[in-house]
Amino acid sequence: MRIRPIAVLGLGALISGALLLASTIPHPPMVEALLLPEALFLACIALLTPWIALSTVNALLGGAILLFTRDPPAHVVPALRGLDLRQPTPQGRTAIALCLRNEEMAPILAALGPLLDGLPASHFHLWFLSDTQDPEFRAAEDAAIAHWRPQDAGRIHLRRRAANTGFKAGNVMEFLEHEGAGYDYLLCLDADSEMTPAAVMKLALALDAAPRIAILQQLIVGRPVAAPFPRLFQFGMRAGMRAWATGQGWWQGPKGPYWGHNALIRIAPFREHGKLDTLPDGSTILSHDQVEAIRLHGAGWEVWCLPEEAGSMEGNPPALPEFMARDLRWAAGNMQYLPLLRRPGLSAMARFQLMQAILLFLCAPLWVLAFALAALLAALGGFDGMSGAQLAAIMALFWVTQHSPKLTGYAQVMIQGREAARYGGRGRFAAGALAELLFTTILSPISCVNKARFLLALPFGARMGWAAQNRAARDVGWGDAARLLGFHTLVGVLAFAALALTAPWAIWFALPWAGGLLLAIPFCVATASPTLARFLTARGWAATPEEVAQRSA
Repeated sequence: MRIRPIAVLGLGALISGALLLASTIPHPPMVEALLLPEALFLACIALLTPWIALSTVNALLGGAILLFTRDPPAHVVPALRGLDLRQPTPQGRTAIALCLRNEEMAPILAALGPLLDGLPASHFHLWFLSDTQDPEFRAAEDAAIAHWRPQDAGRIHLRRRAANTGFKAGNVMEFLEHEGAGYDYLLCLDADSEMTPAAVMKLALALDAAPRIAILQQLIVGRPVAAPFPRLFQFGMRAGMRAWATGQGWWQGPKGPYWGHNALIRIAPFREHGKLDTLPDGSTILSHDQVEAIRLHGAGWEVWCLPEEAGSMEGNPPALPEFMARDLRWAAGNMQYLPLLRRPGLSAMARFQLMQAILLFLCAPLWVLAFALAALLAALGGFDGMSGAQLAAIMALFWVTQHSPKLTGYAQVMIQGREAARYGGRGRFAAGALAELLFTTILSPISCVNKARFLLALPFGARMGWAAQNRAARDVGWGDAARLLGFHTLVGVLAFAALALTAPWAIWFALPWAGGLLLAIPFCVATASPTLARFLTARGWAATPEEVAQRSA
């Protein structure tokens, strides 16, 4: 196992070097005005290329495993090899813990019913861990749970705290230190989680067979949905995560990630090693999951990522405003990892995983700065030594490598006929992929500017809490979209205006990035439109296998 990360590091270094070399911009000799902006531009690229190289390496490894092995999940997680899934009950007893905070109960209970129906009552109990303080939501929780499934009253429990100390992580740990002590495993679910009995049984039997596994994290895909924004977003995310998680899971092995839900946890080591301290400034760690994972690694326990989609789903933000808010919550949480990097005793893999989580958001301001510097260089004549074909080739190289996990996932489905059939056939799948790539092209600069703006304000007191979330599909009006995205649109207008005045030829090259900013407001409105939802669902574009199966049933 140890040679795998070393090989990945070497391959990633080669890809990073190639990308940086391709970015070297020839400029007219003796033009000192270009030296500083060119140096800054290349510095941005140098900081961005490790992330892009990691994406490419994971895509290459994941694609090879998905295409050329008989059982990719078992190829990544050895505990699955030879696992007997016919056993009626696992050895360990499992507490299914669903965390609540001001949630609508009807969709939650609808997803939990089939799960309880398919699991033996003797070994699986359901616990609602409520952090709800709002009186109306508390009353609704009490009424919904009290009248739900009276035949299962002995295996359904509600635990409510008076204060949400430590947020979700604190809620879960308090449960484990008290009622959870009577169980062996914990299945942690979010309010929008949905898992099948077969998937949960597989996780439990795997933990039975491998006593050193502390967490087995299932891959999570989006629920079937009609709303355009989550439909297109999760279609691309599913393709990319399948390749990414398969490749990274193969070389990370037993030091994998934890994403906070849809995972089975061995309670004893998690209770002992997973309790979180506060940060040096006294604040609570928001993005708790990866910290819990590396603490278990450090104590000698295994954390594996199971790159299998079947039976593990979640909801995604229903529209762009909710997506942008979620991004900022995650950015605030992941930036808290910066002081943790200085803590002694962390392994190289632990530091890598924390840095990877930081770069997931820190790359945003780097992309914004790189674009601004590229526009400045164009205005100063810094690209005069390159032809349009050369510039287009470099842009294409960066686009392909940056999106390589998603492109690999799309290629896998198109190559494997049985996979394409699950999506309704190659034609519908290809149409959905093209629609998603257009969607992502517009979304990416909006998301980058959103994160960059927040991260720049973070040192000056900007904060994001862990508040209740809207999960229901909705329209977005033009006025609301304009108020939310006026700044993004202005950035796009200024970028094109500057290029029109100084380097009109560069406008075409700026379209893939700054064009998304110009379209931010209509994009927000359109991707929440019921009309577009009907258009996509009627044609089966960007449909998930679960949606196709529901239509065929």
